[in-house]
Amino acid sequence: MDRSKSTTIASLGLLALVLLAWQYLPPALDVPKYIIPTLTDCLVEMKRMWLYEKLVSNTLSTALYTVLGFAVGSLLGAVLGYLLGMSPFWEKVLSPYILALQIAPKVAFAPLFIMWFGYNAMPKMLVTVLIVFFPVLVNVLQAMRTVDRDLVNLARAYNLSRLGIFWKIEMPSTLPNLMAGLRIASTLAVIGITVGELIGGNTGLGYLISYGGGQANAAMVFNAIILLTVIGFLLYTVLQHVEERILHYLPKAQH
Repeated sequence: MDRSKSTTIASLGLLALVLLAWQYLPPALDVPKYIIPTLTDCLVEMKRMWLYEKLVSNTLSTALYTVLGFAVGSLLGAVLGYLLGMSPFWEKVLSPYILALQIAPKVAFAPLFIMWFGYNAMPKMLVTVLIVFFPVLVNVLQAMRTVDRDLVNLARAYNLSRLGIFWKIEMPSTLPNLMAGLRIASTLAVIGITVGELIGGNTGLGYLISYGGGQANAAMVFNAIILLTVIGFLLYTVLQHVEERILHYLPKAQH
């Protein structure tokens, strides 16, 4: 049996143990259902949510704005990271302001966005963009600082244009860091969208968490959290496959 099959079997075995513990431990320990519902309680609630709580539309709404917020935030972070990496002067000028915005808790902006834009999709989108923006920016900027200067000088000696140096040397050199930043950002995008929906949303899985918490419906909260995890996991997996296709030329560590 090869290692990949062994890993899959071990992962599925661990999942089975977790599900069994989830199903049987709470009743055995006399934990009330409104504290920790069992697996079957959550499945029954999932069916009810499907029928009466617009589960599909709320899940699709969260998934859509997670992807949109991730895409916009990543694009802005990458573009600004490359521009600042190509201009040390502007990097020094803007660094204090970028650092200040990075230190500021992004979640705290959500009430402001709601006051400015109202109870619609814009506040949760902006929170997600802010949260996603910085990991991508920092990774790209750090990669631009470590580009091989000898290669850049050689390209200049051969009269390669600034744009040519970027596409031929800097972009390929920074791709691993860019993809790492995107993978980190994909996990944070779900957090951003959930915060936006919790604070001021009227649709989405974050809204269902808030509604379920207000009704003391722990099973609804559990189901929404599980679906949010699935969305984040799928986004991360897609990026992982994209990274493998783009960076196929890099040697992989042998374990």
